[in-house]
Amino acid sequence: MHDHKKVGHKHPVSEITESIISIFTDMGFSVATGPEIETEYYNFDALNIPKNHPARDMWDTFWIKDPKGISNDKSQMSKLLRTHTSPVQIRYMENNKPPLRIIAPGKVFRHEATDATHEAQFFQIEGLVVDKGISLSHLKGVLQSFFEKLFSTKTDVRFRPSFFPFVEPAVEIDMSCFKCSKKGCATCKGTGWIEIMGAGMVHPDVLKGCGIDPAIYTGFAFGGGIDRFVMAKYEIPDVRMLYNGDLRLVNQF
Repeated sequence: MHDHKKVGHKHPVSEITESIISIFTDMGFSVATGPEIETEYYNFDALNIPKNHPARDMWDTFWIKDPKGISNDKSQMSKLLRTHTSPVQIRYMENNKPPLRIIAPGKVFRHEATDATHEAQFFQIEGLVVDKGISLSHLKGVLQSFFEKLFSTKTDVRFRPSFFPFVEPAVEIDMSCFKCSKKGCATCKGTGWIEIMGAGMVHPDVLKGCGIDPAIYTGFAFGGGIDRFVMAKYEIPDVRMLYNGDLRLVNQF
């Protein structure tokens, strides 16, 4: 006998994406979207990652064969599957004047071998704030508030210096472990902290390229994998479990 009463319901990635969007829209952010097939200009050049820049190796890219793609015209440049949702921020800055406050959730693609923490496609959330007088302390306040709402617990946030071409200074962001409150447990591998996203102050050259004067405006940007939030919140040990279509996982939510 088939049980016809089983009703489909949301996948945990959709569930968390919706929670993230509602937390940020409550803080006054708008949601911005953009194409999954991007041009080299928006995915790399406009983000301070020119051709032959070593940072391009950080993103293993799926390029799309396109005989027309040899051009300096940004609309005609080589096409690719976007490796992050940062191009959405560039497109938004080109078409809107500060103050800006957006998040860009969406699917991204990396040409990499899959393992317990890496998938060739996954979901990312990025955020951008540009206004007069924006600093890293604003970033810290926004993220602390976000993590506390998402994980329903009091949270500390710490910054570690890092490198991303489109921000300066760049930071890796750790949140205090929501399971053990920094005492050390299996979720945080005994450290008390969970590495959760990258961020920093938007590079002046990136602002300039979008027609925003860095002498007047500053901004911060952050980005993290939604799948990582799902794995942390629900203690899912292997990211591939989110994408193999096994309903035993989905039906728990």
